[in-house]
Amino acid sequence: MIELWNYYRSGTSHRVRIALNLKGIEWTYRPLNLLKSGHKSAQYLHINPQGLAPTMLVDGVPLTQSPAILEYIEEMWPHPPLLPKNPMDRAKVRAMAMIIGCDIHPINNLRILNEVKAATGEDGPPLSWIHKWIQQGFEALESMLFSDKNRDPGFCFGSVHGLGECYLIPQIYAAKRFEFDLSPFPLICQIDEHCARLPAFIDAHPDQQPDAPDNLS
Repeated sequence: MIELWNYYRSGTSHRVRIALNLKGIEWTYRPLNLLKSGHKSAQYLHINPQGLAPTMLVDGVPLTQSPAILEYIEEMWPHPPLLPKNPMDRAKVRAMAMIIGCDIHPINNLRILNEVKAATGEDGPPLSWIHKWIQQGFEALESMLFSDKNRDPGFCFGSVHGLGECYLIPQIYAAKRFEFDLSPFPLICQIDEHCARLPAFIDAHPDQQPDAPDNLS
């Protein structure tokens, strides 16, 4: 039994939802409201002492940190694969994912944004800060996509959606939410448009989750 404690708008939660859907794994949604300190409750801290999202329970055993969760999913359900077979190709896809997972998302997550707002005295999200890191990361990704002549249009690598899209699509969602101009990145936008037509990505989208504001009764 797979249970995913997650928040509808959390990028790390979003990437795990995509992976589970791509694999065709049955799972149960457990909402975790980060804005109302649900991640700080005694119940949640019991399964995730770090108090971060997401946590995936596998037959009651908690797994934390989305990269580790994604590795577990890939190892336990190898088909369809999230990574290509060739070690060099796998390293390339991991590098694309880590541009987002290490160099964009962590700097722009809720904890860091709150610290930046406290330091600057700004009332709203520090958009210049957010845009800076997305810009740098997306410039590198766009260049990598452009240089890969064997990649099919609409895919991060090859002709199969996998780990690259698990990371990229949630980051594109966040970029749109923070009013980042995506027009200079046509290849990234092409991937987003392609994925937006596929059930695995549609069902994982934040707006489709039971704790999204429009879905709450």
